[in-house]
Amino acid sequence: MEYDLLMEARVSKLEAAVEYIQRDLTELKADVRAHRKETARDFRILFSAIITVALGLASLMAKVFHWF
Repeated sequence: MEYDLLMEARVSKLEAAVEYIQRDLTELKADVRAHRKETARDFRILFSAIITVALGLASLMAKVFHWF
């Protein structure tokens, strides 16, 4: 009988821990999704800036070297 009560208490603790873990995983999934969206947006902005700078430098070089 005493063993059953100890086992019941331990199982209850494990169930509570699993509930917290599931809640935390749900929050982590939402955070990862938000991070991916931000990263994709930031990459697009950075890539456009790099392309703009490259085109600007190419036109400056063309003007300096009298290519057109």
